[in-house]
Amino acid sequence: MPPRIYLSPPHMGPDERALLIEAFDSNWVAPLGPHVDAFEREFAQFAGVASACALSSGTAGLHLALVMLGVGAGDEVFTSTLTFAATANAITYAGARPTFIDSERASWNMDPDLLAEALAQRARAGKLPKAVVVVDLYGQCADYDRILAACAEYGVAVVEDAAEALGARHRGAGGDRSAGALGLIGVFSFNGNKIITTSGGGMLVSDDPNFTNRARFLATQAREPAAHYQHEHVGYNYRLSNLLAAVGRGQLRVLGDRVGSRRANNAYYRSALAALPGVSFMPEAPWGSSTAWLTCLQIDPQAYGQTREALRLAYVERDIEARPVWKPMHLQPVFASCDVFGGSVASELFDRGLCLPSGSALTQAELEEVAAVATSLAK
Repeated sequence: MPPRIYLSPPHMGPDERALLIEAFDSNWVAPLGPHVDAFEREFAQFAGVASACALSSGTAGLHLALVMLGVGAGDEVFTSTLTFAATANAITYAGARPTFIDSERASWNMDPDLLAEALAQRARAGKLPKAVVVVDLYGQCADYDRILAACAEYGVAVVEDAAEALGARHRGAGGDRSAGALGLIGVFSFNGNKIITTSGGGMLVSDDPNFTNRARFLATQAREPAAHYQHEHVGYNYRLSNLLAAVGRGQLRVLGDRVGSRRANNAYYRSALAALPGVSFMPEAPWGSSTAWLTCLQIDPQAYGQTREALRLAYVERDIEARPVWKPMHLQPVFASCDVFGGSVASELFDRGLCLPSGSALTQAELEEVAAVATSLAK
């Protein structure tokens, strides 16, 4: 049997190994250490922000961002409905209630018009959301010119969930900027399936060092500067280990190559499947450059002759991992009681959307096999 083709596996190289061994041999294996400090500096420079704080996960970063913005019990936070559960879960960790905003078709990200409508409605009711968490979906920035303008009108803070979008760019009123650098606070993930990985980890970034300094304090159990263990605030065990930061430094050095490979995968799929009826791809919005972290397509079952699920099962038979796009949060049982503005666009994207194998180490033969399965099912 040929080896399984995974959706988005880790892609490691010699620098990661050398840095990891160096960290191991130094015996600095506990959380914090020189590689954590270096990773934060190098990452901030790459992202074009003033400062960064390395954390145990992207979810931890989202939680800390909301805590630092004063989100608490009884508050409302707007967020994208088409996202991974971690985005909404972090809102509940802070004691708040998520309200979901539908996608727009140009990028599949949060619809700025619906966001503006939701903000206006809450303003008329005299209770604005405490924050808006915007997700950069599948490696592509949302329409921040319009989103930031809508939030600025009401003085609502924006947190950028860039967990899936490291290496993406946004070209707008603020110039050509990195994903994660567009909101008041940005958050990244280094989970095992991301474009670069530390096996598990995340990064919180901001142009305001007060946020990253505060995050660093809270993430280290909020220990006060004293010889004994003094605590005046509730803290968290959210810091990244020195070993994992060493891996992250090596991965960051090859990020440009990894992005190039994933964009090349996307271009291949678009070309190979262009003639198939009823197949379309997640668009690349005109305001930025996507990393194509995952290549996502849409299946029109009437034109294609098969449903998205039939295609997914055909991949299962060939030991190829393909996955439906995120099931919207407003359709998840755990969030069934939460408000939603719109929802039909994200629901349709879920019903028809499939993520294809997109790893940066895919071979040409593997790409051809993935395309051949889709071609074989089309009518």
